[in-house]
Amino acid sequence: MIANDDLQQRWWNLEAKLAERFGKKPDMEAILFLIGMQETGFMNEKITKEQKQDLMHVAVCTLLSPSGYYEMDSVDEDGWPHFKQLKAMPDMNAFEQENFLKDHVLLYFENQDF
Repeated sequence: MIANDDLQQRWWNLEAKLAERFGKKPDMEAILFLIGMQETGFMNEKITKEQKQDLMHVAVCTLLSPSGYYEMDSVDEDGWPHFKQLKAMPDMNAFEQENFLKDHVLLYFENQDF
């Protein structure tokens, strides 16, 4: 339980930093969107639902790459990265999936010196 408490505290600290920076507390979807934009450099005034989903997909693949789940395969002519899955995700319930992703988000921001 201590590990989960530490994860939760670190998550709250990240949320607080992001809220301070952007003016409101982001949810997981917003954080993934932000990471996707950071990774692709994609900036548009008007973003379609499909583009938002693509950005979040890039974020998830980027987040899980250090753990060996994905590897960048190529970058297309528009500058979008494409990934290949290297191994299957472990079976997890929704709570475990959320914590797994939170842990990877925290590692990402730590590596970005945020």
